[in-house]
Formats: sequence, structure tokens, C-alpha cells
Amino acid sequence: MRTKSVKKNKINVVTLGCSKNVYDSEVLMGQLKANNKDVVHEQEGNIVVINTCGFIDNAKEESVNTILDYAQKKEAGIVDKVFVTGCLSERYKPDLQKEIPNVDQYFGTTELPALLKALGADYKHELIGERLTTTPKNYAYLKIAEGCDRPCSFCAIPLMRGKHKSKPIENLVIEAEKLAAKGVKELILIAQDLTYYGLDLYKKRNLAELLKNLVKVDGIEWIRLHYAFPTGFPMDVLEIMKAEPKICNYLDIPLQHISDAILKSMRRGTTMEKTNKLLKSFRATVPEMAIRTTLIVGYPGETEEDFNTLKQWVTDMRFERLGCFTYSHEENTHAFNLTDDVPQEIKQQRANEIMDIQSQISWELNQQKIGSIVKIVVDRKEGDYFVGRTEFDSPDVDNEVLINAKDVYLKTGEYTTVEIIDAADFDLYAKVVN
Repeated sequence: MRTKSVKKNKINVVTLGCSKNVYDSEVLMGQLKANNKDVVHEQEGNIVVINTCGFIDNAKEESVNTILDYAQKKEAGIVDKVFVTGCLSERYKPDLQKEIPNVDQYFGTTELPALLKALGADYKHELIGERLTTTPKNYAYLKIAEGCDRPCSFCAIPLMRGKHKSKPIENLVIEAEKLAAKGVKELILIAQDLTYYGLDLYKKRNLAELLKNLVKVDGIEWIRLHYAFPTGFPMDVLEIMKAEPKICNYLDIPLQHISDAILKSMRRGTTMEKTNKLLKSFRATVPEMAIRTTLIVGYPGETEEDFNTLKQWVTDMRFERLGCFTYSHEENTHAFNLTDDVPQEIKQQRANEIMDIQSQISWELNQQKIGSIVKIVVDRKEGDYFVGRTEFDSPDVDNEVLINAKDVYLKTGEYTTVEIIDAADFDLYAKVVN
């Protein structure tokens, strides 16, 4: 094994999991940069920090494999030190320490100061929004709260992220201003639960007030809402969405299921009737809104009848955007006490059926857009196409708009007006309107 390097340390931050983890990695990197550390994101470095995900089986497996990979690189002398942080580390620290002892240190989700200390840096309390963003320059995530107070039976997030804790409006405005100064034009608001925002600080659901403040930030053109919870949704948010052009007519609201028996077992605090009423009010107040939802199939006790109810509902509701997960049996959750009685192949089959229905719905909705004129933002160039999005689409998960690069030159991060000339299940093809 080679001797330890004497060259200047370079810290490589590796991010796994969701947009909340992306945000946390960016904050970590901002702190390291403020301490004059040489820090990169998912590039070569002799010190590695892995920000893990511990949400469901696939994500846990990817995190463990990544840790093992870097532990082996340390063993081979390719890297000098390996540190692990994030949700998996929060949830399974004792197990990980025992199984993969070659990691220098494990840290939980709330141990940023201790992690920085291990990296030879001080935690700087005065930093608000000094992040090294890793997303394309035109958009960034803005985490408005941490943790979750919801009692959903299937979810391990409260175990890893703790209780809901909102950030003050004034701090979020400062953060948005700093992002705008760097050229960010789209803010994607994230939290475990956006709709709970402000209850702890302001004793009321205060998302609408936050939005009123964020739309005043110069340079921001789009504000997008992710991860709203259906129970107790603050309806004043819809009025602002309708009135304020900067707020995208878009809402990500994971509904998980629609069968009353399953919703009750999931501890979602709602029913099919209440959910349908809520969606009806969304459509009535903001008719052009694109609603994105996610569903879970194969939850313990999900019968063929429950699944058929879900299928029919997806067919009837015609969501603009939809994703579907198979149930993951997570220890220390309420649902772990139930029998995981739906075989994996049935879970997968059900997920495929839901996505087949959604694919057809998406194709039909996209056909209706041919000939329409829309504003898009250009995210990147890929092969022969510039790839953009409308206000109805979030990065990485939703539809994309493809423009032939032979016909026109477009700048990444620029907004432009296009005409939709063709459409597939999940992609639109367009030409620039002069």
C-alpha cells in the first residue's frame, strides 16, 4: 500500500438520493469552500464524503455499494479517507460501523458541524445560502423545512430527518437573493412536507406568505412547488399561484393510494372522497395546473379489488404527471408490523400496469399540445437536440421539450418561446417562434 499523499487535500462529495440530499451536499460544499478547502462534486479527490440515502431498498443498496466501492479504493490506496453522512448513516450507523469498519467516520443527518470538524473545517453559523450549487445554473433547490411530523405507516423519513422544522422567511429570501445573483432563474421549493411550512414558527400554515416574499426577488422567473401533503392543504396557496405569474402552475402532491382501506392503514388522514374533492378544487381554482403525484402499489393487504380501484381512479383522474413505486417493507415503521404479503412480482406487475395507463394518458394530453405556443427554459444540449422544459415540468422527472439543434442555436438557462410541432408519450418536439 502506498504512503499517504503529501499533496493538498481535495474533498470529493458524492451525492445519492433525493433533491433534499442534493441541497445538503451543496450546503456542506459551501461550508468547506468558506473554510478555503478544495472541494469538488463527484470528481476525483483523495478525501471522499458520501451523502447516502436510506429511504427504500433500492436506494439503500446503492448507498451500501457506493460505500463499499470507496472503502475498497481506500484499501487500495486510491483515496486516503472516506466519510459517510446522510440518511442511511443516520438510520444504520452501528450496523455500518460493524459491517464496513474501513470507513473513517459515520455521521447522521444533523451532524454537519462534527463532519466539518473531521474534515478540518469550522461550521460557520453566519452563512445563509452560501452553497456550491450542483444543478444546471438556471435552477436550484430551496429547502424550506427539514423533517416531518406526519405519521405515515410506510415511511422511515421521520426516523432519519426528525421532526418538522421550518426555516424563517427572511433567511429563505436571503438565500433566494444569493441564488438569483449567481444566475439562478428557477427556484424549486422542497421539504418533506411543504404544506406544514410555518406551523412551528408562525403558528399557522404560512407557505402562501413565503411565496409572496419570494416572488419579489429580482431575477427569479419561476417558482415550483414540490412535495405537498394532501391533508390540511393551505388553499390560499392556489390563489397566489393563480395571481402570480412567477409561480408555476404546477404542484407535486404524492397521494400514494386511493382505496379507503389502504389509505387508513397507511395513516394518511384522508379518504377517497376527500382526495377527490381536493383535486376538484385544484382544477377549479387553477384550471391550467399540472398535477404530479406518486403512488405506492403492493402495500400490505392490498387486494386485487384495492388495486382495481386505484387503476380506475388513475384512468379517471388523468394526472398530467405520475410516478409509481413498489412498496418497500421498512423496519421500525408502523407498517413493518404488518405482513408484507404481496409478492414482489405482483408488486412490479401492478406498477407496470399503472405506468401503462399513465403513458397512454400522457400521450393523449401531449397530442392536444401540438400547435400550441409555450415558454420554455433550455436546460442542456444532448446529441442533436436542445432540451428544455415548460412551467408544467420539473427537471429529471417530467416531460421534456426537444428542439433540433441543426435549426437554431439556444443558450443553456435561457427562456424562449416555441411552438409544439409533435409529441410522444413523455416528450414534446418544438421549433423556436421568432
